[in-house]
Amino acid sequence: MPNTALITGASAGIGREFARYHAEKGGDLIITARRAEALEALKAEIEAAHGVSVTVVPLDLGADGGADQLYEAVKGQQIDILINNAGFGGHGKFIERDLAEDLAMIQLNVDALVALCHHIGKDMAARGSGKILNVSSTASYMAGPLQATYFATKAFVSSFSQALAEELSDNGVTVTALEPGYVETEFAEVANLGGTGLIKGGGATARSAAKYGYDAMRRGELRAINDGQLRFMLNWVFPWLPNKMKLKQVRKMQEKA
Repeated sequence: MPNTALITGASAGIGREFARYHAEKGGDLIITARRAEALEALKAEIEAAHGVSVTVVPLDLGADGGADQLYEAVKGQQIDILINNAGFGGHGKFIERDLAEDLAMIQLNVDALVALCHHIGKDMAARGSGKILNVSSTASYMAGPLQATYFATKAFVSSFSQALAEELSDNGVTVTALEPGYVETEFAEVANLGGTGLIKGGGATARSAAKYGYDAMRRGELRAINDGQLRFMLNWVFPWLPNKMKLKQVRKMQEKA
């Protein structure tokens, strides 16, 4: 039975763990990210350990036409699972940040994800099967002072994923949004989150977050939060708090000591 997964942002963190976990289950892989050396190292590791096939497609998914370029490279293969994991964040007051960086964030976190869901989702629908996992965040449940653009991109991802799940339900295709809390990866360093309350208490491992999301995707769940306490707070407590209170709480969590 075909079981090929395309994973974006696979060179490190959660993306790399998605690839390892899928390979453990006997699935072939197409992995993509900017860092070719890291992808080649992961390919060698996985093929040696699990005897599956790994195709490496190094490119900048966030560049203009990046998603189209990736699709052109893979459209000859049947993709059974699409995992849109690539993305990045950034810390600071919006008007004090480099606008080009925030626009690039939208390009990768939103535009590329939408394009891949369109291209590959259409192929899945025509075939009558497939699974899509879009990596969102618990940030999708709130506005994010000091990470305004990043939080907004994740709100889009979760909303878009749920709508797409309903639209594709008649075609045998499921769509899941993984909404993890803080995960111990290089994301925090790249996003300049050192010294914030958000990461002070530590977080989940990339392996545990990837496994939770992957298993939820296999079950066809709509949304998946890997932390039980966060899941309860965001679904049953946070919605009832006044908006101004929530904004101040989130801002405090994002401020640096």
